[in-house]
Amino acid sequence: MSPLLALSLVLALAGCSLRQAAVDRLADAVAGGGATYASDDDPELVRAAAPFSLKLTESLLAETPRHKALLAAAARGFTQYAYAFVQQEADELEDTDIARAAVLQARARRLYRRARDYGLRGLALGEDAELLYWTSAAWASYIGLSKNDPETLADLPLVERMIERALALDETYERGAIHTFLISYEMVRQGVPGDAADRARRHFERAVELSGGMDAAPFVALAEAVSVPAQRRAEFDGLLDRALHIDAARNRLANLVMQRRARWLRSRTDRLFTD
Repeated sequence: MSPLLALSLVLALAGCSLRQAAVDRLADAVAGGGATYASDDDPELVRAAAPFSLKLTESLLAETPRHKALLAAAARGFTQYAYAFVQQEADELEDTDIARAAVLQARARRLYRRARDYGLRGLALGEDAELLYWTSAAWASYIGLSKNDPETLADLPLVERMIERALALDETYERGAIHTFLISYEMVRQGVPGDAADRARRHFERAVELSGGMDAAPFVALAEAVSVPAQRRAEFDGLLDRALHIDAARNRLANLVMQRRARWLRSRTDRLFTD
């Protein structure tokens, strides 16, 4: 090999290496950027900014497809966006614009599927509570919007095993987020002995303990998943009151999103209760 050719190859390889290093650093930064959104007090600003962030994440994954933290960020980001800004709007429109609500539900379903698939790619690289939680959350939400699809419903046992594994690995993840997930999940779980509501309440108590009572999500989850089916209106009102009086300064964006859902649920009280 001539000296000139050898030098050209070295420079080319160095260029590739430098480019990959830059991509890796950017991927690391994007993967760790969730805290910026989580602390924001303007959900509409986040709603407008999130699509760019999600597409940037996907672009980086095209360059670094085995970046586990970035795959976790994609699973988390698409799940949060679908729930907070697509499915919630669909739920709010169901009483007034069924056609528009159906369009939004279909979009949410696609976003949840995308989140699930990124999570599964991450889990193929190794298990951890974060990936198990967000993949389970996305998959369960996808199934929840696919009730007329028997093949999709057949995946529920896989979701159950994943969330149980997440709980075993780190029950404290995100101040009890896994327990909050299980408040609702216990109410649709099949083939488990004992009273579903009792199991849900135990998860609620642990979620509140782990969050120091500063997360609205457990209160909203118990009100919607347990109080409504049991027709316990006073309990429902009390739980939503507690959710709405939580100071959103901590876990700001998530609390604002859940407080919006609490207000929506409260506006439907007369529809949800027969007494």
